[in-house]
Amino acid sequence: MNVRFELPDELSASAPPEARGLARDEVRLLVASPSGVHHTVFASVGEHLRPGDLLVVNTSGTLPAAVDAVRGGRPVVVHFSTSLDDGAWVVELRAPGGPLRDGRPGERLELPRGASLTLLAPAAPGDTRLWRAEVAVEGPVPGFLAAAGRPIRYGYVPRAWPLADYQTVFAREPGSAEMPSAARPFTTELVTRLVTDGVLFAPLLLHTGVSSPEAGEPPQPERFRVPAPTAALVAWVRARGGRVIAVGTTAARALESAASADGVVRPAEGWTNLVLGPDHPARVADGIITGLHAPDASHLLLLQAVTGAEVVQRAYDAAVEERYLWHEFGDVSLLLRR
Repeated sequence: MNVRFELPDELSASAPPEARGLARDEVRLLVASPSGVHHTVFASVGEHLRPGDLLVVNTSGTLPAAVDAVRGGRPVVVHFSTSLDDGAWVVELRAPGGPLRDGRPGERLELPRGASLTLLAPAAPGDTRLWRAEVAVEGPVPGFLAAAGRPIRYGYVPRAWPLADYQTVFAREPGSAEMPSAARPFTTELVTRLVTDGVLFAPLLLHTGVSSPEAGEPPQPERFRVPAPTAALVAWVRARGGRVIAVGTTAARALESAASADGVVRPAEGWTNLVLGPDHPARVADGIITGLHAPDASHLLLLQAVTGAEVVQRAYDAAVEERYLWHEFGDVSLLLRR
């Protein structure tokens, strides 16, 4: 079953909630489970959690991954998506209308501060949206991005916002091309309150690449790490009947990438190609805190893998009807399998 809905343009959040006079944890929260749908604000998420539940959070920080470039004398934007083990980067070339797909192996682009970028080959055979590229820059590329880049944003966000608006309270290790935005509504005060009430937290890492703009396009390989203490805490919680809830699709992908066929999570790190969906259901996550995703996005299949299609369809029908706001600065849902 595919989740179907129409997203009106006016439901795309065009600015951080702070610009609308709200605190981070005052965005709306839609809670959906087999028993029904409930509407509240994110600051009240604890009312829908139990002592002993475990929230698994992504500690990846957001890079200023959008950089102006010159291509054949014309301005373009380069999105730095993923750093590879051999020092190359996966990049996307963009114009105001969307991704540019006419790249050529060996093509050189000029970057700010005397740097340059040379396209090597498509990142995946037959797909010319993302390219492996060699970056000629003085010093590490993240340092160059800090000096010359800005956060990636799309057409529904008409003006620039500082990098701090694209970081979550859990961010510790920069590496994501785009914000792991499901965790954005958490504040230090809310985390403290949840911990005091007996809700547990465990960290893992997944550096997310650029979003997939094409309908149904699967996620790209991404670097992840699930540390031993997190794996042990997941086992402890599950053995005692607590729920394991991923904060974001990135956390869900990393967590499930470390799970064996029988649902045992072990320490793991490296690259994940895992694509969760109805034919590969989640083995560990009992729920997910997530933003609202565009129609036909591959993230919707991941949500179905966690809670089933009926819960996801019910949630999205309610979100459209109640006029929730979409995307990284929008409202949030808590989807529960049980």
